Amino acid sequence: MKDRRSGEHWAGRLYMREISLRIDPYLVNTRITPNQLTYLMVVVGVLGGAALLIPGLTGAILAAVLFQVYLLLDCVDGEVARWRKQTSITGVYLDRIGHYLCEAALLVGFGVRGADVFGGSPNWLWAFLGTLAALGAILIKAETDLVDVARARSGQPAVKDEASVPRSSGLALARRAAAALKFHRLVGGIEASLLILFVAILDMIKGDLFFTRLGIAVLAGIAIVQTLLHLVSILASSRLK
Repeated sequence: MKDRRSGEHWAGRLYMREISLRIDPYLVNTRITPNQLTYLMVVVGVLGGAALLIPGLTGAILAAVLFQVYLLLDCVDGEVARWRKQTSITGVYLDRIGHYLCEAALLVGFGVRGADVFGGSPNWLWAFLGTLAALGAILIKAETDLVDVARARSGQPAVKDEASVPRSSGLALARRAAAALKFHRLVGGIEASLLILFVAILDMIKGDLFFTRLGIAVLAGIAIVQTLLHLVSILASSRLK
């Protein structure tokens, strides 16, 4: 299972598969279904976003820990499904919905945290920017998923990896540069939760929310730019041909 590369998160390859493969034997002989594990993953991820409403370092630590559990459950549900031969379209669908919801919850929670809603005079600009980042994170995933939807409705097979390369040499170079920098990953759940923890530590040292608000602005900017660039990349590739 660890050899699977397509769609595999770097943290899964680096350490989480080592943990999940040791937990699987305790789950495969229980009545817990893979889909129930996916539902639990969604609950944990949403709670991770809600944890950011807890002020200070406590909320950031709790969110980071919950998103590690979220990643663990994301590994375990598929492994148990494959082990029991219970893979299903429903499971794939729930998994995708779960990622949309949980990553959006984290970024919205980050924005509300920056708005300082419990501080007496909340600044809702930061909540808006966090929501904007969440919308961008969802749209980036939707742009990818909708390629297969468009192809299926047109009677075409699923897209192949080589079709993702833009037909323009300039766009292909830009895509390779963006992939090398990997800045777009910051709006992902695991990366964002670690960034949130990092800025919370800096805020604790400085004594205000400056770094949290800077982080919100950065993630919102990345989400907007990446949404547009990803759309252009898809339209300029052979994925819709």
